[in-house]
Order: sequence, then C-alpha cells, then structure tokens
Amino acid sequence: MITIPEPLHPAVVHFPIALLLVGAGLSLLAVVFQRWALPTALILFLGAAGAVVAVQTGEREEHRLPKTTGELHEALENHEHAGERARNFSLAAAFLAVLTVLTARWRLVKRILAAATAAVALMTAYHVAQAGHYGGALVYEHGLGVGKTPQLKSHD
Repeated sequence: MITIPEPLHPAVVHFPIALLLVGAGLSLLAVVFQRWALPTALILFLGAAGAVVAVQTGEREEHRLPKTTGELHEALENHEHAGERARNFSLAAAFLAVLTVLTARWRLVKRILAAATAAVALMTAYHVAQAGHYGGALVYEHGLGVGKTPQLKSHD
C-alpha cells in the first residue's frame, strides 16, 4: 500500500520546481533549435500542472496552521505570493509553449512564440526560486513543518 505523506505540500512541490527550472532551460534551446519545442511544451505543461497542485496543497497546509503574526506571517505571505506568481507564470509559459508547437507551419510565428515562451519561462524560474527561498526560510529560520528533533547521544 502506498502511503500519502503528511504534510503533502513539501512532498509535491519539488516536482514542479525541477520541471519548471528544466523547462526554462529547454525553452532557451527551443528558440534556437525548433526540434526542442515539443519537449519544452511537455515539460512546461507538466511543471504548470504540478505548480497548480503545489499551490493547492500549500493553501490547505496554511489553513491548518494557527493564526500567525510578525515575521512568520510575513514569511508565509511572501512564500504564498511567490508560489502563486510561479503558478501563474508557469501556466502562461505552458500555454505559449503549446502554441509554439501548434504553429509549426509558420516559421516566423513559431520563432516569435518560442522567444515569448522563453521570456515567460525565465520569469517563471525566477518566481520558483523566490518561492523556494521563502519556503526554505519558513523551515530553516522559523522551524515550520519541522517535528521534534531527537536528542543525539554524545560518544564522549
């Protein structure tokens, strides 16, 4: 039987991070080499779908938290907003990438759409990195999501 991790958000968020960062790199290749348009569209589409799930699971986790204030509240808000921007940009990048594939007949249109895809995918990567930075701060600076650490015995 497969067990579902709890909390789910940290488990699912790493897939769209990887896919969207790789997709941004592929989108640059697709501007120069048209044969990379289809793999770029596939990776960005999967990354965008993952980003939607990541935002949904993050919102669900946020509702389970007690009311936050101060620095923790600000860090949560920063993480949430960066994640939402990453999701929105990823959906736009995926849409443009699919349009790029669908316009294979028109070379100039395809090249313009590939360049637009790359620009939006790079903005996606920026917001993914921001969301990851703020998520890391929630864990490593504020201890959010970290269970009790077992006491280690010293071997003196």
